[in-house]
Amino acid sequence: MIKILFVCHGNICRSPMAEFLMKDYVAKCGTSDCFVIESKATSSEEIGNPVHPETAKILRNHHIDCRNKKAQQVQDSDEDQYDFIIGMDRENVSYLQRKWTRSAHKIYRLLDFTEHPKDIADPWYTGNFRQSYQDIMEGIEAFYRYLTCEFSKK
Repeated sequence: MIKILFVCHGNICRSPMAEFLMKDYVAKCGTSDCFVIESKATSSEEIGNPVHPETAKILRNHHIDCRNKKAQQVQDSDEDQYDFIIGMDRENVSYLQRKWTRSAHKIYRLLDFTEHPKDIADPWYTGNFRQSYQDIMEGIEAFYRYLTCEFSKK
């Protein structure tokens, strides 16, 4: 079982989009039973709030239900619970690496698995949820390829 935690600032835009898109992706690949996939925030600003309406709309357009998702903040116990901790941008990754110094080896940026490593811009500020979706899907596809290649070697 591979345990993945996606992380962004508030857990209402990028990380829940990544969580639900990854769950959908592994389901379509027939590998859902191999994964535990969740998302959380680095900040406490949005704790308990639902997914941002524009994120929910994009997910709905792809027939993905996220109605029960509420923003949560990372906890100290998460460090040992997950095999991969995936931040959406350098700020998220930097925060996580400072918080969990002994787990730096399992903290990545999602788009670092692609041929175009970069941050996924926060649509809370840019308003461009569609671009976030495209970047997240590119990252998920590359991350899944990485996972299947890495674990097929073992």
